[in-house]
Amino acid sequence: MFVSVVIPTYNRRSILEKCLLALEQQALPSEVEAYEVIVVDDGSTDGTPTWLKDEVSRFPHVRMVEQEHGGPAEGRNRGVDHARGDVIVFIDSDLVVTESFLACHARALRRCWQRRGDRLCFTYGAVINTANFEHPTTEPHKLQDLSWAYFATGNVAIDREVLERSGLFDVGFRLYGWEDLELGERLRQMGVELVKCPEAVGYHWHPALRLEQVPDLVRIERERARMGLVFYRKHPTRRVRFIIQFTWLHRLLWELLTLGGLLNERSLRPLLALLIRNGHSGLAMELLRLPLNRIGVRALFKEAALAGLR
Repeated sequence: MFVSVVIPTYNRRSILEKCLLALEQQALPSEVEAYEVIVVDDGSTDGTPTWLKDEVSRFPHVRMVEQEHGGPAEGRNRGVDHARGDVIVFIDSDLVVTESFLACHARALRRCWQRRGDRLCFTYGAVINTANFEHPTTEPHKLQDLSWAYFATGNVAIDREVLERSGLFDVGFRLYGWEDLELGERLRQMGVELVKCPEAVGYHWHPALRLEQVPDLVRIERERARMGLVFYRKHPTRRVRFIIQFTWLHRLLWELLTLGGLLNERSLRPLLALLIRNGHSGLAMELLRLPLNRIGVRALFKEAALAGLR
């Protein structure tokens, strides 16, 4: 088995270093004859390409591919095009993995291939969220880290031929969100089995919430709404409606939980500031998710009305 780890990145130089160092420390099992890491720089403006070229001796498994800023779907497809492996592992550039990461994916894939008699499966590892930049792998597993997604590219491994048969990622998803779950719908239709692989652990670093981030988080929710409609147009099913929250149940839920919008990113600002000052940025983020979900769902319904969707 030759494993190609594909990592799209955009302005993540500091955490990308930790990501790549962890991948250089992999303990390979007999199932893996070799591996490589394909970093696709998506037009970063923080000096990532220059830094990686200067540090090439530290990362012998890494090959870099550059592209104009086109989004993660285009970046992942480009990474697959340049990959030499028969197994593709997708992770994000802010994920720090353990030494047994590739070994766990490889063993779980091999077991599934032998059980099924074909390669129609993929392994889905655990993603633990952390704001601890210095020591991300010390973060404990939390209830909030559980994911019910079928195919999310933060930590998955799949046979290359199966992936290519699915058609790869739709580059129409140029804004934030849904490109991986949309591919997941096509894999599901092919009968590809999800194999949970919780021992393949990755620690997803993101900075602790700051009030200055709120406008950007609002923008992301509106982008997710636009991309959610792209998803729904391709797969106009009840299942996808629930995934993107395009139902009246979701609209009612977030209206109720925000008291009809009285609890919003502006009215909550003093409480958020207090929580952040007292070291509870995680709780502040969970509280902020209430108005963010309302913003996203309202934007989705507005975009749908403009597009004539119901």
